[in-house]
Amino acid sequence: MRIQADRDVCIGAGNCVLAAEDVFDQDDDALVEVLQEHPSAEQESEVRNAVAQCPSGALALVEE
Repeated sequence: MRIQADRDVCIGAGNCVLAAEDVFDQDDDALVEVLQEHPSAEQESEVRNAVAQCPSGALALVEE
């Protein structure tokens, strides 16, 4: 699984960071930063939750 983040769509809500702080962060403009493009199997549940909670749809998962 790989995470895709569209920073042009991100509105800086921060839900992703709250759901998976080891995988996501926010830059100085509050836009999403992906810390781990390929999260571990142990992080899969929280990453899926973060993607589902993104209000702008800026996050997506690509199954590899």
